[in-house]
Amino acid sequence: MRITIKTIIAALLFLLATQASASADLADAAKGLLSKKYSDKIQATEAIAASGGARSAFLLETLLEGDLYAIKSDDRLVSRKKVNDGYQITDIITEENLGVVKSSDLSKIRINNKMRGLIKDLLGRLTLLNEDPALRLKAADSVFKSRPKEMIVPLGDALEAETDATVAAAMRRALAALNFVHGDTSEVQAEALLILEEQSNPEVKSLLSAEANRLAAIQNPSPENQALAKAVGDALAKVDEKLAMLGIVENVFQGISLGSVLLLAAIGLAITFGVMGVINMAHGEMVMIGAYTTYVVQELCRNFAPDLLVYSLVAAIPAAFIVSGLCGVAIERSIIRFLYGRPLETLLATWGLSLILQQFVRTIFGPTNKEVSSPDWLSGTWEITGGLALTYNRIAIIFFAAAVLLMLMLVLRKTAFGLQMRAVTQNRRMASSMGIRTGWVDAMTFGLGSGVAGMAGVALSQIDNVSPNLGQAYIVDSFMVVVFGGVGNLWGTLVGALSLGVTNKFLEPYTGAVLAKIFILVFIILFIQKRPRGLFALKGRAVEN
Repeated sequence: MRITIKTIIAALLFLLATQASASADLADAAKGLLSKKYSDKIQATEAIAASGGARSAFLLETLLEGDLYAIKSDDRLVSRKKVNDGYQITDIITEENLGVVKSSDLSKIRINNKMRGLIKDLLGRLTLLNEDPALRLKAADSVFKSRPKEMIVPLGDALEAETDATVAAAMRRALAALNFVHGDTSEVQAEALLILEEQSNPEVKSLLSAEANRLAAIQNPSPENQALAKAVGDALAKVDEKLAMLGIVENVFQGISLGSVLLLAAIGLAITFGVMGVINMAHGEMVMIGAYTTYVVQELCRNFAPDLLVYSLVAAIPAAFIVSGLCGVAIERSIIRFLYGRPLETLLATWGLSLILQQFVRTIFGPTNKEVSSPDWLSGTWEITGGLALTYNRIAIIFFAAAVLLMLMLVLRKTAFGLQMRAVTQNRRMASSMGIRTGWVDAMTFGLGSGVAGMAGVALSQIDNVSPNLGQAYIVDSFMVVVFGGVGNLWGTLVGALSLGVTNKFLEPYTGAVLAKIFILVFIILFIQKRPRGLFALKGRAVEN
């Protein structure tokens, strides 16, 4: 036990001595920054990076950002922070708090453009060996973009010591770019090309394209340059092929994401349209009410329960369903039930109601857009490769839409209310003669459809601005989905939403967003001429007669 304790104490003393020695080396190296000659400052900068001190990277970052100062009275290097009565200064080496001084007591350590480039390269070297994998990954990406020749050796050393697979792949790509650009022999460049052509990254494509253009501009190229040009062209073609495949995957994902949004916005409309035959032009406003409910819930959490803010989006889902659902029931009981069998009057009445609701929201919340922040678990992207990144919020919307559809399927097939709703959909008069209160079913169905639209507003608040006009952007697309898929059929709504979403995303790069929608609308018009009941027509006596 005594030996163990002595060993531990000796190790601690050695560590403290090593740290003290490194700090002393860093302090000695940093003194050169006080010189007025930039040549001395450059030597000092290189010495700082070579000192191995724990504060070396921080000192260089502070110097690069222009936040490094010297106390005029004793030449100590410090960083400063503005306070009420002056500047709070901290020793850049020891992190000692030195109190508050006036601006006139400090002199700024100035650098030129040559030093800035040197510092960036030195920081890259230091960061490549950082304990944090995220910082090493960032450093590798930075080296790939800047491609300084002097980073070939340190990057190779860092790659040999790297244990993280993701970071190692980024370092390998960066080292290949360095060897390709600065390689001394054609063999080195050829080996680098073999690595680069396996990448699916737009930045690799830019690198190879620039080199291909350079080689093409050479007059009377040597056989070696001709061989290199062919190799670069072949590698560029392979990268283009991989990026094209990733582009297809991204378009499919974006299309499914858009289709999920359309599904959420249209699924409630499909229910009300299918059961009641009502063309509800105010359905988009139910989506808008759900989005504003999300905003209100988040503001309540922000002002009265900040610790619960991270859960505000989850809490907004049932709140938006209830608020929009109650609004739907109120609309059906006060307006819609008096207009059954009069589609033109219903269309005009709900269109006027949509304008009233928009103005009502403007009066309460104002005409400007409201921001609904995303929780941390919905922020950011999932970067599969350099050419394909999927945002977490759209992934969540896809799963959310699937969950809502599954919930509605269970309600329609496993509950008494769902059975009654299907009965009214297929034959209203027969259902009424069997004792089903069709008026009650109509009200609850309208409320259910409006509630689902409110949940769609929760999802849309994460990818779109919350404004009084939010619902208007999706009402036409929702009707197209319902008509194309088949009125009142949930499976048809799903297929219609995904089909239109994916098709729209593949058309947009060639036609633009507006023309893409026009083409889809023309297609649907032509389609319903052949199939008036949509892809999946409902079966029932009322439908068939």
